[in-house]
Amino acid sequence: MKWQLKLGAVIVVIALMGSAAFSVWSVYTENGRLTEKNQALNQSLSAQIALNHQQQARMKHLAEQDAVRLQELTHAKSEIDKLHSAALAHPERVYIKARCPAPAPGLADAVAPRPVDTAVGNYWLLRERIALAGQMIRGLQDYIQTQCQLPVPYE
Repeated sequence: MKWQLKLGAVIVVIALMGSAAFSVWSVYTENGRLTEKNQALNQSLSAQIALNHQQQARMKHLAEQDAVRLQELTHAKSEIDKLHSAALAHPERVYIKARCPAPAPGLADAVAPRPVDTAVGNYWLLRERIALAGQMIRGLQDYIQTQCQLPVPYE
């Protein structure tokens, strides 16, 4: 009977050792799988962080370009307003290239040629719109040159 008890104890010990070895092997393989997955996720995270930094740099550059364009537009509008005020204050200083026919011999009191008031108003409106369109075009050109490039693939 003693040898049967010893044999049973040996079998139980061997079974426990086998179970422990299987558990260690299972944990080891799961650890390897999780390590690979962790490395892949870290690589993906690093790529996303780099992409995020690149996008933030682009957004900062766009904001700087926008500020420059807005400042130039404000300057152009103030210059146009200054010229408009000067033209209203001293209309004799506004020179418009015009051709007038020679006065008829009987018109001694002919007045100097002057454009109609709507033409003068339209002139200033057109100057403002030309300045605005110029700034918009330059802003779009800057945007295309800086932002519409092929993305550099990350490694």
